Amino acid sequence: MVSGKNIYDFSSVVILGGGISGMGAALLAADRGYNVFLSNRDELDTAFAKALQDNKIPYETGSHTVNKILSASLIVKSPGIPDTIEIIMQAKEAGIPVISEIEFAAAHTQEIIVAVTGSNGKTTTTSLLGHVFQEAGLDYTMGGNIGKSFAQQVQEGAAEYRLLEVSSFQLDGIENFKPHVALLLNVTPDHLDRYDYKFENYLDSKMRIAMNQDQDDYLVYNADDEAIVAALESNKPKSQLVPFSLTRELEYGTSLINNIIKVAIDQTPFSMSIEQLSLKGQHNTANAMAAATTAKLLKIRKETIRQSMQSFQGVEHRLEQVLKINKVQYINDSKATNINATFYALDSMEHPTVWIVGGVDKGNDYSQLFRLVNKNVKAIVCLGTDNSKIVNAFSGCVDQMVETNSMEDAVRVAYKLADAGDNVLLSPACASFDLFENYEDRGRQFKNAVRGL
Repeated sequence: MVSGKNIYDFSSVVILGGGISGMGAALLAADRGYNVFLSNRDELDTAFAKALQDNKIPYETGSHTVNKILSASLIVKSPGIPDTIEIIMQAKEAGIPVISEIEFAAAHTQEIIVAVTGSNGKTTTTSLLGHVFQEAGLDYTMGGNIGKSFAQQVQEGAAEYRLLEVSSFQLDGIENFKPHVALLLNVTPDHLDRYDYKFENYLDSKMRIAMNQDQDDYLVYNADDEAIVAALESNKPKSQLVPFSLTRELEYGTSLINNIIKVAIDQTPFSMSIEQLSLKGQHNTANAMAAATTAKLLKIRKETIRQSMQSFQGVEHRLEQVLKINKVQYINDSKATNINATFYALDSMEHPTVWIVGGVDKGNDYSQLFRLVNKNVKAIVCLGTDNSKIVNAFSGCVDQMVETNSMEDAVRVAYKLADAGDNVLLSPACASFDLFENYEDRGRQFKNAVRGL
């Protein structure tokens, strides 16, 4: 039921990467008295550098000292670092274990882990579950791929429950990480540039969330996702499988029947109309079903679940309504970094939409969006350093398409293209790293530009 099995030699721990996860791992290692060294290819954030100095943790920036790194007994790698870089390959050839920060943190805790993954909806579902936990008065922390790192939360103190959003990159570096409840929301093509452009490799990565579970654990999964169902057939996890479905009634699991969510996993079924949900849209109904199922497995009261689902306020940068200006609604969906997330966004648009799209393409197949663009989009504003793939894909779908390379320009152009009653939607379908620090920076710049109109 709990994580915490340890097979590692912690005598000399090297942390590769000085972002949020690397910093968390370094602080936890120092707190446990290990010989720790952090190596970061770029300059560190000023606050992170100060934290390392305050905790007397040695570090380097600008390059990786190979001999120092290869003298480690264990390497904790930040999720943004690919396995294919030379120093990682050298470490593995030398027989040095290379693990992710969530694996490192899990080796230092015996607490109950609830972990959420999927191509889309991870942050919303994790945040919704956090709201349920809070309303239920549980002793928990929430983090992982959002907020604080798992390692930092373990370092800061004990909690009964660890609620984590986990990405495929984080799961690639686990050996013993074992959630008591794992949520697998959906798997659609994403990050294929990290997986040799093979969807099956990405799917295998997501399935790792259940690889250490046993018969006392639960895997809550989307029974409408054919890729997940097929992978479960071949992988056959040992955990108890708890399905949810938007399309059919399940004898055991969670179903949507005549717009009523029904959780039937024990002797006291839970039901709730989707009209009572604070989050709208079919994808959010699926997220709510996954969260409600998990809450029921953890024996949280039905009334608490119901009230939490009604009062949840949503997630920043996810279909976030920013402002209405001259009867035009501006919507921040910067967290939509892949095709599937943008599909949900475009599908939820009920008025003509000026769509801001673009960034770092991760092997996108834009043809999946043609039907929705033809139906809901009146104009496209491209936002990126290279918009050629988007221009080529959608030039036949809309009459107006404008290329921009700054958020201010993109918002100004969208303002001119939109009429009263329209939406302006930032839903990039791409990573943010060409023009922005991350999707949060992109979303904040969008909101600031809108407020500056």
